[in-house]
Amino acid sequence: MYVNNNRNTRKIYPYLVDIQHDALSHLATRLVVPLVSASRKPGMSMAKLTPEITIDEASFIFMMPQLAAVPAELLQAPHGSLSHSRHLLVDAIDFAVTGIQFYPRK
Repeated sequence: MYVNNNRNTRKIYPYLVDIQHDALSHLATRLVVPLVSASRKPGMSMAKLTPEITIDEASFIFMMPQLAAVPAELLQAPHGSLSHSRHLLVDAIDFAVTGIQFYPRK
């Protein structure tokens, strides 16, 4: 996860989640999914496609429908890890691509 350095979008999307596997690190771009504050977009969370995750006690929505490629050099030092939410993020990616939900929801 990286801080969004783009002045035009960082207010709405403060973080970008790099979802691209490191086996493709030689490419000039990285696939990212923006995070938006859950308080900014109430009701936007769709459990399968846009799961809500917690970062430092704040809630964010993983905006899978807004997947984008950005130049790799825009992603500076990582801001943290979302490994604690990995299953939710992989599930959202799988659902967007295949329409299949692999991890059961509670």
